[in-house]
Amino acid sequence: MERARLTIVLLALCLCSTTGCLFRSHRVESKRSPVPLKSATQQELVAKIAQLSASVRTMNATVDIDTTVGGEKKGKVIEYQQIRGYILAQKPSMLRMIGLLPIVRNRAFDMVSDGDRFKLSIPPRNRFVTGSNQLTKISDNPLENLRPQVIYEALLMPEIDPKTEIAVLEEGTQEVVDEKTHKSVTQPNYHVVVIRRGPQDSWHLYRKIYFSRADLQPYRQTIYDDKGAIATDATYSDLQDYGGVQFPSLVEIQRPQEEYSITLKMIKLTLNGPLSPEQFQLDTPPGAVVTELK
Repeated sequence: MERARLTIVLLALCLCSTTGCLFRSHRVESKRSPVPLKSATQQELVAKIAQLSASVRTMNATVDIDTTVGGEKKGKVIEYQQIRGYILAQKPSMLRMIGLLPIVRNRAFDMVSDGDRFKLSIPPRNRFVTGSNQLTKISDNPLENLRPQVIYEALLMPEIDPKTEIAVLEEGTQEVVDEKTHKSVTQPNYHVVVIRRGPQDSWHLYRKIYFSRADLQPYRQTIYDDKGAIATDATYSDLQDYGGVQFPSLVEIQRPQEEYSITLKMIKLTLNGPLSPEQFQLDTPPGAVVTELK
C-alpha cells in the first residue's frame, strides 16, 4: 500500500516537471455588493405591496415628460423634446394627463380615463379621440398606441387580490453600482410573482414586482399580457418623502411591443389631496374632428 502511494506521488511529480501540471488555479474577485442585505418573507412583501398601494389615494403632479419611440421593428429611435406636463390620478381608476408644448406652453394634448374608456384632445391638430383602454391592434405610429391606463397602472401599483391572484416569491439578482468603486456588482433581490386567474379558471403570469434587498423597496414592476409577453416594464428610482409617503420621483415606463417609452420626473407632487370630479371632465372642443377608435 505504501509503495503504491509513493508511486502515485512520484508519477504526479514527474508529470508536473516534464509536461507541466494538468490544472492551474487563480483567484476570483468577488463581484457581490458589500451592502448589508435585509430579508423578508413572501407574506411580508405581499403586505408591503398592500401598504404601498393603500398609502396613495390621489395624486396631483407637475412632471417633466421625456418620450422615445422606435426600436428594432422601426429600425430607428426618435427622442422627442422634453415637455412639461400635469398628472391627476384618483383611485380606483381615474387619470388625467396634460402635456404642454415647449416654449409657448399651450396644450399639446389632454387625455382622461375612467379605467375602461379614454378621451384624448390634441388641440394643435384639432382632433378629439375616444376609445377603449384595451389595445386590440397595434398602430404603426407608436404614440397612437398610448393609453392612459398604462400610466395609471405604472404610477399607482395595485395590491394583490387574493380572490383572483396568487403570489409566489422568487429570489434573484440585480446589477447595482458600488458606491466606493463605482463598478457594477451583483446584489441579491426578491421578485414577487403574481399569477392571475382568467376566464374558465385559466391561470397566467400577470406581473412581477422587484424588491431591492438593501431597503426592501420596489424598484421595478413588469406587467404581462395574456400570452406571457411583457406589456409594460416600469422602473422606479430616487425615492422622496411626500407628506409622509415614500414615492419615486423618477418613473420610467417602457412598452416593448409598441416600441415607445415615457419617463416622468416629478417636479412637484402632492399625494392624497382633494380632487373634484370636474378635474377629470374633458369635453369635445368646438369644431374638433372626432375619431372613435374601434
